[in-house]
Formats: sequence, structure tokens, C-alpha cells
Amino acid sequence: MSRARQPPLVTGISPNEGISWTKVTIRGENLGTGPTDLIGLTICGHNCLLTAEWMSASKIVCRVGQAKNDKGDIIVTTKSGGKGTSTVSFKLLKPEKIGILDQSAVWVDEMNYYDMRTDRNKGIPPLSLRPANPLGIEIDKGRFPQKDLESLFPGMSADFTSENFSAAWYLIENHSTTSFDQLKTAVVNLKKQANKKNEGSLAYVKGGLSTFFEAQDALSAIHQKLEADGTEKVEGSMTQKLENVLNRASNTADTLFQEVLGRKDKADSTRNALNVLQRFKFLFNLPLNIERNIQKGDYDVVINDYEKAKSLFGKTEVQVFKKYYAEVETRIEALRELLLDKLLETPSTLHDQKRYIRYLSDLHAPGDPAWQCIGAQHQWILQLMHNCKESYTLDSDVRPSPIGHLSQTASLKKGQQLSQVVFVEKLTKLVVSQLPNFWKLWVSYVNGSLFSETAEKSGQMERSKKNARQRQNDFKKMIQEVMHSLVKLIRGALLPFSLREGELRQYGGWEMKSELSGQWLTHIIQTVRLSSESLTALEIPNDMLQIIQDLILDLRVRCIIVTLQHTAEDIKRLAEKEDWVVDNEGLTSLPSQFEQCIIHSLQSLKTVLDCKPGEASVFQQQKTQEDVCHMKLSKQMTIKNVCVVPYPPPKRYLKLMTEQRLLIALSNCRYLERHTFLNIAEHFEKHGFQGVDKITQVSMESLKELDQRLFEMYIEFKADPIVGSLEPGIYAGYFDWKDCLIPTGVRNYLKEALVNIIAVHAEVFTISKDLVPRVMSRVVEAVSEELSRLMQCVSSFSKNGALQLSLCQTGLKGYLYPMR
Repeated sequence: MSRARQPPLVTGISPNEGISWTKVTIRGENLGTGPTDLIGLTICGHNCLLTAEWMSASKIVCRVGQAKNDKGDIIVTTKSGGKGTSTVSFKLLKPEKIGILDQSAVWVDEMNYYDMRTDRNKGIPPLSLRPANPLGIEIDKGRFPQKDLESLFPGMSADFTSENFSAAWYLIENHSTTSFDQLKTAVVNLKKQANKKNEGSLAYVKGGLSTFFEAQDALSAIHQKLEADGTEKVEGSMTQKLENVLNRASNTADTLFQEVLGRKDKADSTRNALNVLQRFKFLFNLPLNIERNIQKGDYDVVINDYEKAKSLFGKTEVQVFKKYYAEVETRIEALRELLLDKLLETPSTLHDQKRYIRYLSDLHAPGDPAWQCIGAQHQWILQLMHNCKESYTLDSDVRPSPIGHLSQTASLKKGQQLSQVVFVEKLTKLVVSQLPNFWKLWVSYVNGSLFSETAEKSGQMERSKKNARQRQNDFKKMIQEVMHSLVKLIRGALLPFSLREGELRQYGGWEMKSELSGQWLTHIIQTVRLSSESLTALEIPNDMLQIIQDLILDLRVRCIIVTLQHTAEDIKRLAEKEDWVVDNEGLTSLPSQFEQCIIHSLQSLKTVLDCKPGEASVFQQQKTQEDVCHMKLSKQMTIKNVCVVPYPPPKRYLKLMTEQRLLIALSNCRYLERHTFLNIAEHFEKHGFQGVDKITQVSMESLKELDQRLFEMYIEFKADPIVGSLEPGIYAGYFDWKDCLIPTGVRNYLKEALVNIIAVHAEVFTISKDLVPRVMSRVVEAVSEELSRLMQCVSSFSKNGALQLSLCQTGLKGYLYPMR
């Protein structure tokens, strides 16, 4: 079974040699995930786990114990990685033999000093000769809970050095399973220790008796000598000498031991000072450690040390401790300012923001750092959006040369269009990349996940949640301000007419830029839609995003109008492509091109017309319907160009057209009316356009008007010459209906008229046989009306004249009526 982590590996130790109890720093890899993960540490075979202090996954600090081996490996064991290995070793040095009166440059541990007189070590128990095992038998820790023992022996202690020592508690805790015989042995051991102490004191007294007796014998001898002399003078002299000797002896003894006693007092003073420094070194070294950890970025270590110092020395009355603790508070205040600056610094990641907020909350920073961070991020996002606009709206100094003016102008126009598209893409990308972290920061602020367990215990999390509830409206205004800025900046670039004058000065700046085409607007609509979907995925309330939906709706309407305008312009240019080549049905390619142009335009609007979730139809507003309807009507009006005729067609233009082209235009109009319009109306309805029937009706009427004018013009071109030739032909040669010869056949005027009518028929039939009935009926009607008028002007007919008229009428009917 594979472990979750690699086994520990020790790659360095500093120092790599020393005596017992030397403090060493161990470095390596995978040295544990925390203090609880470290379960074993041996140096030269000695267990050093009790003195180990886990610093990080690559650093452990401990003291070397009294190992048996002079040199050995450093083995680290963790729960997550198991037993590790070592690439370095530690050398254990033997301590030098230093007597109790010898001077030394280093501190000598008096717990185990070397006696030069007996040439052997004398172990002195620590803590005032306190024995580790006063009963002298094996200790067997019981499994009784500590709380139960405290409740059984209130106010007592199991520490035998304590004034409230309880023997019963000590026995239950350390010898609950010890047999009665072993307890008897323990009693004997206690008695031996007591006798040994008494014997030691008595032996000390006995050792000094010999010296006392020697001094007593000397004093007795001197006294006997004084009595033998028997003189007061000698007695006084000897007494004086004796006192002088004793004084000199006392002074000599003081001189001999003064240095030793002074060194002892000095050593005691130094020992006491070192004990204080050793005991409270955490506080004394804390200011410097805070500075070092801040420089390394170990803010967690600084916060843990500060909490520890605050709990131990926050309310101390000792002046030295108060001085050092005040220095600690000064460093912590500087750290608060540093962390707050880093928190408000932009740009920054969401992870760093949460980390700095947690640090400041653990350091009990004043105010509300989380809300300050939210406000700073809000202002930064707004600034980024306006900077984005300014980077594209600043006028560039472009001055094209006269030679390449036209080409550079076209290129500049395309570049300006592209700049608007790139601006919208960059702006939406900016908002989509920044707003999610901004929203997640607010969510974390509301649910309290920004704070650590320490802040939760101190009640800071609850206060933060309360503040968040009070500031919901303020945050909502922030989101709405970002959304309004996004929408208005896009409107300023694409829909400047939708902004007020004041808003246009702030969000505009694109007045000199040309309007985008329908294709670019479609691309922008897709970009804004993707941004809206990304923001919706953050679970932002819909009422905050409604303004984006309104923008999308306006962009869709604008895209439709622009596309229809461009399509109308393209249709106007179709006449330039007319080649007057007709197919079998008498049509040119223009009607087909016209239909394909509109179909392509509608297909390009498919994505714009389709409604995404949450979007409204572009035709739900009456004004939108009217605008789009007007554009479709204008487009339909441009179909007159398909007939190669401006609308309305001036007479001077029609006169320039040949009769054949007029027939082709009539044929195109007839096809538009019967096929093209119906197909276009079907496509408009398929794509959801409304008011198609009305548009089709208006277009049909205008097309019929054009068709009728073209038809009348063609009839005028063809029928007038034929009709005009009838009267001169009838009265040619001074013909008189009252006095004429017997008719021999149809007269020449009628033959000429019939030939011209047949020519018209052939011309129309060549272009479009469907136009023959319509054209020929009008030509025959015109000829018949003219003949009727002329005959009505004749006052009377002779017999031969009537016969001639009848013959002409019969011939005319025989030729013309079949043509109708």
C-alpha cells in the first residue's frame, strides 16, 4: 500500500558535532505536515522527540541527548511518510573535565559536574536534588483520566515537591497496578533515603570534629604556658599576640577564599540572570524574530508568536516585560499597516486577498479590512474599464499623404471599426475576468469563510456577518455601478444616440468613428451574450443583470436595422450589374440576385433574431416593429432597381430606354410580382418578422404602379406610330369615300398597319410570350379606336366607299383578333 507522501529525508544538520544537549537545526525534505505529524526523531540512536520543535516541512529544531554512539544518522519518522533516511551524520563529543573552581569560557551544566578530587562524576539531581523516582520501583502510569483525579482530590497535587502533595493521588497515577510486595520495597527505599540524608549531615559534623579538637588543644597549650609564666605582663603580651595571630589567620583565610567566594557569588548572579533569560527568551527575542519572519513572509509564525506573547505578558506589571511587550506591539502595528497596504494593492489574486484579510483579523486590526478590500477592488474595476475606453478613444495623429489619401482613408475606416470591436471584446473580457473574484470575495465575506478559527472564537466572525448584512445594499449598488458602466461604455461606442448628453461626454468619445456593419454587430452581440452567461453562472441576481439584457436587445434591433440598410444599398447597386441577357422565360439575372441578396441578409440575422434564455423578442415593442417595418418597406422600394429603372422613373429616362429593354423590365416586374415577392415574404415570416402582409401589399402596389408606367410607355412607343399612320394612309391620293372606284382589295394603309402590328407581336413574343396578350390587346385596341374615330368623321359613303370600308374591316378582323 503506497503512502500519501514521500518518506522524510534529512539532508543537513547544523552544527554537525557537539556535546550532549547541543541545540541543532535539522533540514531536509518531507519532514512532516505539522507538529502532530512528527512521531519520531533519533540522533546517534538517542530519542530526541521530547525536545523537537517542528518549524516547517523542511526544518526541525531539537537538542541532542546523551547518546551511546559517538557518531550516527539523523532519522525522522512521520505519520504521513513513515520512517525516513539521512544523507548526513552527527558526531557526539565528550565534555571536557572542568572542576567546580576552574574558570571556563562556556556555561558548565552543574547538573552533572566532574569532581577532580575523586576523579569521578557526581550526579546532582535537578530541581533541588529532586529524585526522579522517590519510591525506587518501576513506574506504571495508570489510565485514570486527569479530570477524574482532580475531582477526587480537589486542591491537591501529585507533584511530591508541592505543598499540597497527595500521596494517594501519586500512587493512583503512577502505581495503580503495582503489587503489594513492590509497595513494601518502596517503603524500605524511602527509609533508606531518609537515613542517608541524616547520615550525610552527621558525617559532615564528624568530619570537622578532628579540626575542632586540634584547635582546642592548641588553645589549651597556650593557656597552660601563660599560667606557667605567672606574670600579667607576659599574659597580656601573649594574649595580645594570640589575638594578632588569630586576626592575621582570619584575614589570610578571608584573602584566600575571597576570590573563590566572589566567583561563586558572581556565578550565582550570572546563573540567575541566565535562568531568567532562558526562561523568558521567547519574549526578549520576539521583536527581532518578528522582523525576520516579516522579511521572510512567515506571517503565520508572527501571528502565533504574538498571540502567545499577548496571553502571557499582555497584562504583566513587570517593567522589563512591559518594555519588551511594548516593542512587540510596535512591530505588530507596523505589520498591520504593511498587510493593509498589501490588501488594498491592485492587482492581486483572490487567494492573497483572503490570506491578508485573515492575517489582519487574527491581528485584531481596527475597522473592517474585508470591506475596505471590497471597496478598493470595486474602484479598481471601474478604473480599468475607463482606462480601456481611453486607450481606444484617444485621437491618433494620422495624416495621410495626398497620393495615398483614398486608400488610407478606407484603411482608417476599417481600422476604426475594428477598434470598436476590439474595445468591446477587451472590455467584456476585463469584466468577466475581474467580477467573479469580486463576487466570490463578497460571498466569503457574507458567510464568514475569510476568518480563521481564532477569529471565530473571538466573535469577530459574527460581527463581520452582521456588518455584511448591513452592507448588502451598498454592495448591490457597487455591482449595479459596474454593470451600468459596462453597458454605457458599450453604448457610447456602438449606440451613442441612446445616451443622454451628459452621459455621452463621459462614456462617449467615438463621434469620429464610423458605424459598424451588421457582421461586426452580430459578433459583438455574441460577445456580450457570452459575458452575460458567464456572469449569470456566478448566481448574481437577475435584476442586477437586466441592464445587460436591455443592451443586448438594443444591439439586436440596431443590427437588424443596419443590416437592412446595407442590404437596401446593395439592392440599389444591382442595376449596375444588368447585362440584359435573358433566359428562356424572358428574365435577366437581377430578380434572382435580388432574392438571394435578401435571403443572405436574413440568414446573417438568424443568430440575432433567435432569443437566448432570458432575452425578449426584438419585435415585442411597437416602436421596434415600426422601425423594422419601415426599413423593410424601404428595402422593397429599392426593388425597382431590379427593373433598371429609378423610382419614380422620369420620362426622360424612359425615352432613353429601347423598346426591347422596356419589355425585359416588364418581364422582370411580372416575375417579381408572381414569384419573388411571395418567396421573400415567406422567408421574412420564417425568421419571425411581423407585418409582412402589410409590407408585401405596399410593395405590390408600388410595383404595379411601376409596371403600369413602363407598360404605358411601351404602348406609347409602339402604338402611336401605327395609329398616326392610319389617317394619312387612308386619304393618300385624295381618296374620297363618296367618290371612289370599285374596291379590288385591302388598301395599302391597312397593309402597312398590319405589318407594323405583326412586328410588335414578334418583338414581344421573342422576349416573353406571357406579355403577348397584354401588349397586343392594347395595340389592337388603339388601332381600332383610331379607325372608329376616323370613320365617324366621314359624313357619308358611296356604294363603293361602303364596300371598301367593309372589305378593310373584314381584313383587319381576320388579322388582328387572333393576335388578341
